[in-house]
Amino acid sequence: MALILYAGKTNKNAYKTQIAAEYSGVDVKLAENFEMGVTNKTHEFLKMNPIGKVPVLETPEGPVFESNAIARYVTRLKADNPLYGSSLIDYARIEQWMDFAATEIDAGISKWLYPRLGYQLYLPPAEEAAISALKRALGALNLHLTSNTYLVGHSVTLADIIMTCNLYLGFSHVMTKSFTSEFPHVERYFWTMVNQPNVKKVLGDVKQAESVVPVTRKPSQPKEPAQSKPKDEPKKEVKEKEPAKPKAEPAAEEEEAPKPKPKNPLDSLPPSKMIIDDWKRLYSNTKTNFREVAIKGFWEIVGFWEMYDPEGYSLWFCDYKYNDENTVSFVTLNKVGGFLQRMDLARKYAFGKMLVIGSEPPFKVKGLWLFRGQEIPQFIIDECYDMELYEWTKVDISDEAQKERVSQMIEDHEPFEGDALLDAKCFK
Repeated sequence: MALILYAGKTNKNAYKTQIAAEYSGVDVKLAENFEMGVTNKTHEFLKMNPIGKVPVLETPEGPVFESNAIARYVTRLKADNPLYGSSLIDYARIEQWMDFAATEIDAGISKWLYPRLGYQLYLPPAEEAAISALKRALGALNLHLTSNTYLVGHSVTLADIIMTCNLYLGFSHVMTKSFTSEFPHVERYFWTMVNQPNVKKVLGDVKQAESVVPVTRKPSQPKEPAQSKPKDEPKKEVKEKEPAKPKAEPAAEEEEAPKPKPKNPLDSLPPSKMIIDDWKRLYSNTKTNFREVAIKGFWEIVGFWEMYDPEGYSLWFCDYKYNDENTVSFVTLNKVGGFLQRMDLARKYAFGKMLVIGSEPPFKVKGLWLFRGQEIPQFIIDECYDMELYEWTKVDISDEAQKERVSQMIEDHEPFEGDALLDAKCFK
């Protein structure tokens, strides 16, 4: 008689049991017509698992939930199953690596992936912390696999099955080749495991993610229903003999017509003698002698600066608040790149330089921004959540030291404030 496993067909936690069953010769079948969000909310399912989580295994002795517990149960149905080793120390080490796979590998991947899929709140500092912890765990795993083909002994055990299923989620969605190349023995181990016949029968052909899955924004909560418009109120009866007025009150169709898009307040500011596109063009076209051509051509105060208009524009320094957490170079660079992408709505009104500073972690992130007007535009603050991750300080253009700092940031001066430049990105 087959054991019934309640889970979706692509549930990586269900894969653990299915693969263990293939190795153990146990008949396990997925429940027919299972629908996540429907089946697991029924009264019958909640009797098996009161919190409605999957997978759940239905057995002659009663239900079992929690994926690792289910995999253990299936494995132990076969006497002297090699998946559990051949000695007490093998058993202990298999349990050790199963716990490690859950608390270190799966936890790190989940904290990186699930916020990006919209299941949890996405916060860049939290993501960086998750990636840092995951890299630490993968480093330990990589070290162990330097001299071991499998986690315990010389053949596949339940620990390998659990570890592979947890790594599968990462390799498929966020752990690109550029990321995993730092852990060559983990790579070798993973591809060895997913090509084992019993594993491949369940997982099929596995492909590594070519890029990190993008952040998915959950739709905002619907606003409270507006009060009924006048058009919804009962119309007053009009006497037939009353002549039609030449100009009637606005009809319902007129009220429903789309309103013109509100004008950006920055477009209503007095004209500026600085044409920001001219500056961006000068910046882009200056290939050599940058300070003499572009920097000196940027200013216009008391004859020194030829383009900058301090009345129509303002300059701002920004410093990332969580530099101590910038321990992974490519994550720090991606963070800055993402910030610049989300600033796209300000492209008409801004120019920016972002510097990633330091030859080793933690890396510092600092920036310089030119904004239309005397304050940071409110629509940028409202729409770009990254803004709150930085400390913003208005540049005092009467301070020569601050003016020199602005020049150095624009020209990617190295060293910058005593540190090497890891990278410099421009928003224009």
